[in-house]
Amino acid sequence: MPQTKRTVKGVLSGLLGLVGLSVVAGVLATAAVTPAIAVAGVSGSQALTLFDNLPSYLKPTAPMAPTTIYGNDRDGEPFVMATFYEQNRVPVTFDQVSPLLYDAVLSSEDKNFYSHGGVNLLQTAKAAVENLTGASSRGASTITQQYVKNALIQQCEQGVPPNDAEYDTKMQQCFIDAAQAKGAEGIERKLQEMRYAVQIEKDYSKNEILLGYLNVSNFGGTTYGVEAAANRYFGTTAAKLNLVQAATLAGMVQEPNLLRIDRPTAGTWTDAEGVARNTEADGYATTKDRRDYVLLEMRENGEITQEEYDTAVETPVEPKIKQTTQGCGAAKDNAYFCQYVKSVVENDEAFGATAEERLENMRRGGMKIYTSLDLRVQAPAVQSVHDRVPASMPDINIGGAGVSIEASTGRILAIAQNTRFSEAADASLANGESSQVFAADSDHAGGKGFGPGSTYKLFTLLQWLEDGRSINEVLDGRARIFGNFPQCGGTYTQTEEVGNFGQGGGSVNTVGRFTAVSLNTGFLAMAQQLDLCDINKMAKRLGVHWGDGGDVTTHGLYWSQEDGKSVQKLGDADPSQDIHTDANDPFPTVLGSKSIAPIQMAGAYATVANGGKYCEPRVIDKVIGQDGEEIAPPKTTCTQAISPEVAATAAFALRSVMEGGTGTGANPWDGIPVIGKTGTAEAEHTMLVESSTEVATAVWVGNVTGTKDLKNYSAHGVRLDNIRYALAKDLQRAANIAYGGDRFPAPDANLTRRVVKDLPSVVGLSVDEATQTLQKAGFTVRVGDPVDSTVDEGLIAEQDPGAGSAPGGTTVTIRPSSGTPPESEIPNVVGSKFGQAKKALEDAGFSVDEEGCNGGATVVAQDPGAGSNAAPGSTVTLSCLSEEEDEE
Repeated sequence: MPQTKRTVKGVLSGLLGLVGLSVVAGVLATAAVTPAIAVAGVSGSQALTLFDNLPSYLKPTAPMAPTTIYGNDRDGEPFVMATFYEQNRVPVTFDQVSPLLYDAVLSSEDKNFYSHGGVNLLQTAKAAVENLTGASSRGASTITQQYVKNALIQQCEQGVPPNDAEYDTKMQQCFIDAAQAKGAEGIERKLQEMRYAVQIEKDYSKNEILLGYLNVSNFGGTTYGVEAAANRYFGTTAAKLNLVQAATLAGMVQEPNLLRIDRPTAGTWTDAEGVARNTEADGYATTKDRRDYVLLEMRENGEITQEEYDTAVETPVEPKIKQTTQGCGAAKDNAYFCQYVKSVVENDEAFGATAEERLENMRRGGMKIYTSLDLRVQAPAVQSVHDRVPASMPDINIGGAGVSIEASTGRILAIAQNTRFSEAADASLANGESSQVFAADSDHAGGKGFGPGSTYKLFTLLQWLEDGRSINEVLDGRARIFGNFPQCGGTYTQTEEVGNFGQGGGSVNTVGRFTAVSLNTGFLAMAQQLDLCDINKMAKRLGVHWGDGGDVTTHGLYWSQEDGKSVQKLGDADPSQDIHTDANDPFPTVLGSKSIAPIQMAGAYATVANGGKYCEPRVIDKVIGQDGEEIAPPKTTCTQAISPEVAATAAFALRSVMEGGTGTGANPWDGIPVIGKTGTAEAEHTMLVESSTEVATAVWVGNVTGTKDLKNYSAHGVRLDNIRYALAKDLQRAANIAYGGDRFPAPDANLTRRVVKDLPSVVGLSVDEATQTLQKAGFTVRVGDPVDSTVDEGLIAEQDPGAGSAPGGTTVTIRPSSGTPPESEIPNVVGSKFGQAKKALEDAGFSVDEEGCNGGATVVAQDPGAGSNAAPGSTVTLSCLSEEEDEE
C-alpha cells in the first residue's frame, strides 16, 4: 500500500541502489554499471567517470495541463465552460486517487517501489545489455525511472511550439528519443535516467513520485493522467474507480495506444511510433489479457482475494466512453462568449509576451480562467435569440446578437447569438453556422461591426450637453439641405438632403423631443451648432472605435485615386494623396452609418447609466495558474469620461425614448427605469441599446453579409427590422431580475433650462439681411407672402413674433413689402363738428375737402362714406350745415 513517508527501513533497504550509482561505490558500480558499458568497449574506470559526469539533477516541470474556462451558474458557482489542451490532463492530489489503482500499478509495475532507492540495478543492467545487443528494447524500469522518462518526454514536448510547422513529427520524436534509443546511445540514456532517478528519490517522497507518475503518464491519444483516463474511459473519477477499472488503467499505462479502449471497431491503426497495430474483432482481447495479468499480480501480492480475482477476470472489458471535446465548441450555448474569452487570452500580453507564448499557455499552461459570464442573464439571452432570430433564412445571411454589460465594472455578463458555433472549414452562414462573434469587434473574434444607426446619436447629445446647451432649446429640425457644418476648425459642406423615418418632414422642436422621436434632421440641426470632430472625440472617450479597430476620430471613409479612378475605401487615409476624407461627415458622425460592434455601444450607454464613468469591457475576473497561484488578469480601467451632470441630463432625455418614444416597445416595464436608443442603418442593420443603472444591453439584427432590406423579410410572424424590440426587452428583463436597478439622478437644472434669446427687429431690412440677422441671433426663419405696405418694395414690412424675446430656435416669419400701400377704412365723422371730423380723418391718413365747412359747423355727409376703404392720402369730401342752419 502507498505510504505517506518513507520509513528508515525503507531508506536503508534502498541504499544499495543509491550507493550503486555513486562514484565512490566502486564494487557495486563495477558489478552493475560497468558490465553494461564494457560491452560497448568502455573500461570500468571510464564507466565510473562517464557515469559521474552525467547531470544528476532533474527538477520535473509541471506537466502540460488543459486550460479551463469557467462561467458562473445561477447560484454564482463556477461551472466548466470549455477546456483547451494538447494533452487532456486533470492533475489530482494523492487522496483523489483510489487505493485500488495504487495497488494495481505497484503490483504490476514495481512491487518493491517503497523499498528500493529508485533503480533496480540488476534488471537495469540486464536490460541495458539486451538493448545494446538488440536482443530486446525493454527498460526494466522502476516507477521512479518511468516517472523520469515521462518527465523528460514532457520537457521535450514542451519545447515544441504549438504552431510549429513540424509539430507532429517533433512531438513523436520526443517519445522515440526517450523510449526507443538503442545501442551506445540507449546505454547513455539509461544511465542518465538512472542518475536522475536517484536524485528524484532524494528530493521527493515516494507518494509524490507515485502520484507524479500517474499524473504525467499517457493513457492513449491525448488522454494523460489517471483523472482524465477515468473520465474518458469509464465516465468516473480516479477516486471512484472500481477494481476492474483500476486494473484496466494500470494495464493500459504500459502501452497505452495499443491497449486503449476507445477504439470499438476492428481494424488497423498506427501508434505514436509509427507501428501498425490491430484492434481485435472480438473486443479488447489484448487489453483484457493485460488487465487480467494485473489482477493476477494483485492477488499474488495479497491486495485482493481469490474471490475478488475470479469475479474480476470474468468481467468483460466494458468502457463507458465519455467524449471529450475541447475548445469553444464544448461550451455549446455559451460558445460565442467562450470565443471572446479565447481571443483575449490569445491577444493580451497578460498571458504572454508573444503570440506563441500565449498560445502555449492556453493549450499547455493548466490555467483556470474564471469569467464574468452570468447564467442568470446568459441563459435567457440565448433562449430569446434562438427563439426570435432564425439561424438561417433563404436569400439573406441573417444575424442576431445580444450582449449585456455591468455598468459599474464593465464585466460582460452575456453574449448570445443566433447561429450555431462551428470552426469547421465548411461552416457556412447559409447553414446557420459561424465562429464569428457578431457582438464583438475584429480584435475579439468578431468582424468589422455593423451600422449602429441612430444609437450613435448619443454622442451628439452628449457633446451638446457638454457644451452647456439645454435639452429644452428649440431648433429648426425640418428637412432641408443643411449646408455647412463646423469640422475640426474648418467646414464640411453637405449637399444632400437627409430624410427622416417614414419620410417625415421634421419639425421645429426641442432637443429633448428630437431625442425621443429620433429625428434625423433635428440632430443634424444640433450638429450644425457643434463641431463634427468633437462628436467623434466624445464617442472615443466612451470606448467606441470602428469595428475593424480603427480610431473614430481619424479612420473612416475616404476617396483614393487608383488607375485614374476615384475608389472609396475604409481605413486611415494616406496624407500624401489628394483625397477627400469623410471620417467626420454628418452621416457616420451623427446618424451612425459606419460599422461598430454592439459591445462598444453597450459600453457607451453603460457610461451614461454609471454617472459618466466609462469602464472598459472585460470578461475575465480571475486567473489561477497550474501552481495554484493567482495570475494578474488583463488590466482594465474605469475613467470619468463625462461629468455626472451631463450623464444625468442625457439619461433624462434617453428615458423619454423608452417611455413614449421610439424604444417604448423594448421597455420591460418591470418597475426599473431604463434609458435607451433605437437605431437603423440603411434598412440593413438594426440596433437597440438600453440600460438600467446596473446593466446595459445592446442587441443587433441585420445582414451578416449583403445588403438585403430587413423590411422585406419576417421570422415567426415579426418583420426582421422589428425583432430588436422584443429581443432587447427579454435581455434587459433578465438583467433587471438578476441585478435590479435604481432611479436615475435628476437632470441638471442648467442643462434643462428654457432658453430665451433677444429677438431683433428686422423691419426695413432686405430678406437676406433679415434672414442672416435672425439666424445669427439663434432663430430660424420662414419667409411669408408679400404684404401691402408703405415700406419700400422688397424690404421687410412685418415679422411675427415681433421684436423682443423668444425661445431660441423659434421660427420667425418675415413678410416683405409688395410696394403697394395698404387701403384703410374711412372712419364715420357724420354728426361731428367739422374741426373734430377733420382731425379724425387726417389721423387716419386721409385728406379733407373743407369747401363749405368751417370749424364750428356740423358734418352732415361724407364722401366716400364711412366704412369704405381708400388708399392713404385719399380725399374725403365733407358737407356741413351753415352756421345759421346749425344754430336753428
